[in-house]
Amino acid sequence: MPAGRRIISLVPSSTETLLGLGGDVIACTKFCEQPGIAHVGGTKNPDIQAIIDLAPDVVVLDREENRRQDAEALEAAGIELFVSDVTDVASAMIVVAELSALVGGPTVIEVDRPRHVEPLGLSVFVPIWRRPWMSISAATYGGSLLAHLGWRMVTNGAPTAYPEVELADLEAPDVVAVPSEPYEFTDDHLDELRVAFPTSAVVRIDGQDLFWWGSRTPGAIIRLGEALCDVVGAS
Repeated sequence: MPAGRRIISLVPSSTETLLGLGGDVIACTKFCEQPGIAHVGGTKNPDIQAIIDLAPDVVVLDREENRRQDAEALEAAGIELFVSDVTDVASAMIVVAELSALVGGPTVIEVDRPRHVEPLGLSVFVPIWRRPWMSISAATYGGSLLAHLGWRMVTNGAPTAYPEVELADLEAPDVVAVPSEPYEFTDDHLDELRVAFPTSAVVRIDGQDLFWWGSRTPGAIIRLGEALCDVVGAS
């Protein structure tokens, strides 16, 4: 694909990655945390007409992040789409290489386990929502990232990617890792988790490092590994 293409990204991870690769991102969603770039709505409710009016060369979407009907509306308007499907660290790195090619960069990008992050073989519970409590399974990028670090999620075998859970039914994990997004957990919520899991260490972690794949993945592996190891060492 030719370099210098005008790109609209409706995926926060892709927006961050494209900018890091030097891509010409002319618009993105309000969730991409790029105040200097024009916004065209959210990931689930983009402003289709605004996107059409900007006449991009390609719009970047993700199978999970964005809605099929929005993709179909953009295709009907004759706009080229790039659609990612990231479910683990390996597929994330494939998409990074594809985005690099999209902007005219190198197509071979690899991520290896940092040598100084030792897999501890401990268990972890990751809440992502409350009322109902929800978590992630092994079928998600976040689950794959934790497995990459040698952690076992107590919800690994859940039948869906984002299962609803009852805290009382879960195996007590070594660590409860509470991400900063998508849910805003308060200190009271953390106390609730401590009551539910009195023998577990409860720690806040960076939700973007856990869930935003792409150019941040190598650093996220190091940061999350160190954060989880630190809490185990302190407990």
